[in-house]
Amino acid sequence: MTIIIDRTRERSTRTGPVSVAEKQREKTRPTGLYKARVPIYPKLVNGQWRWIKWALLIVTLAIYYITPWIRWDRPGALPDQAVLVDFDGGRFYFFMIQLWPQEVYFITGLLVLAALSLFLVTALFGRLWCGYACPQTVWTDLYIYIERLFEGDRNARMRLDAAPMSFTKFWRKAGKHAVWIGTAFGTGGAWIFYFHDAPDLIRTFWVGTAPMTAYVSCAVLTFTTYVFAGHMREQVCTYMCPWPRIQGAMLDDQSFQVTYRYDRGEPRGPHKKAETWEGRGDCIDCNQCVVVCPMGIDIRDGAQLECINCGLCIDACNEVMEKVGRPRGLIAYDTDAAVAARSCGHKPEHRLIRPRTLYYGVALAIVSGLMIWGFSTRKTLEVHALRDRNPAAIRLHDGAVRNGYTLKIANHGFEPATVEVRYAGVPGATLRSPGRPVSNPLRLQVDPNRVTSVRVFVTTPAAEVTEGSRPATFAIRSGDEVQTVRTAFDFGDSR
Repeated sequence: MTIIIDRTRERSTRTGPVSVAEKQREKTRPTGLYKARVPIYPKLVNGQWRWIKWALLIVTLAIYYITPWIRWDRPGALPDQAVLVDFDGGRFYFFMIQLWPQEVYFITGLLVLAALSLFLVTALFGRLWCGYACPQTVWTDLYIYIERLFEGDRNARMRLDAAPMSFTKFWRKAGKHAVWIGTAFGTGGAWIFYFHDAPDLIRTFWVGTAPMTAYVSCAVLTFTTYVFAGHMREQVCTYMCPWPRIQGAMLDDQSFQVTYRYDRGEPRGPHKKAETWEGRGDCIDCNQCVVVCPMGIDIRDGAQLECINCGLCIDACNEVMEKVGRPRGLIAYDTDAAVAARSCGHKPEHRLIRPRTLYYGVALAIVSGLMIWGFSTRKTLEVHALRDRNPAAIRLHDGAVRNGYTLKIANHGFEPATVEVRYAGVPGATLRSPGRPVSNPLRLQVDPNRVTSVRVFVTTPAAEVTEGSRPATFAIRSGDEVQTVRTAFDFGDSR
């Protein structure tokens, strides 16, 4: 919403003549809080970085759309989808890995690893994530490609937008938006397959029997993809995403970024074929680096908040340099320190290893080691013992004392497990579970991929009864794996 500042009343209250300077200030005074968006028409460019972007676009979109359809055989009634966030079953499946809700620390660890990796890459090579792999960048590139198919390249799109409405303009615009909406729907549709079995959901979705969350999620992501990639584009990166502002704390003069080498390019200016290059820079001020930029900036103005380091200006400049017979690399991935050194006649030095990269690298190695250790020492069984509180102890007719416990045994494996339950800490204690004979150890069958609750009664003979309580432990063995759970035995009132 634009707020217009009304100056009429202010001018009517003035007395005396208005100076020329005041008239000029009136003309230049801002008329709104927000600058209206100026459409950007990036020109198609071919080159090394553009082809890298095409390759990564294809790879990342293929991973996104294909992954939910990859099958992974699991026993019993477990889902056979390789990657699945199963809210109904309370599990996250990633190929051979299965995570339970109480193992959310693994998800936290993966997020920390992703953040540290992003910090390290940014400190070394600038905003590579933004330029090549960010979903906003990938889908915006795809939408611009669709736009070119219907409306042509930069100049053709500008002419079409400036032309009055006609049949040609209508069908081109309508076709573009129809394909945009279809692409956005495919994006939202692929997302919901990560939370439900894909073959089942694609059948139930079209007959109206899928979960309501699937329809809502698909609609929301369809809308946001269409708006963000089709209409907002660079505004998402500049105004909505916090990363351009955060990255400033990770960059220094040794970070590789898309850089205009002013030491070689200045002074700039137009150049004719037969003219000499003496006394001037290589930049011919053709603005090709500007017209190909999806963010609409001039890289020659130096590092900027809007720059996503996509490298398209490098391809455009290299193309021009080849045409005018000058060396490539006037715009390239370089560091501010190297450019400053060359401008002073010194040999540039590139330092990849420096304090901030060491910090990020060491932190990344530590968290990676903890994650590997956590997965390698992950137990198949997880046991918790809950002691009865009311009453805590029951005195039997022969003077023995009995405590009740509920064992919750989580079998993280895909096969049934036979476990032995031993109780230690109270001499002569015996174990009994309803429907099973008295013994110590107590043998139980635990179902796979679920939490089994078992009632266990521990009885201490009268000869061993004392006052107060005594520390005790449950030891649960399954094969070579042993889980120990601390608890206590309450003797109650011995009188």
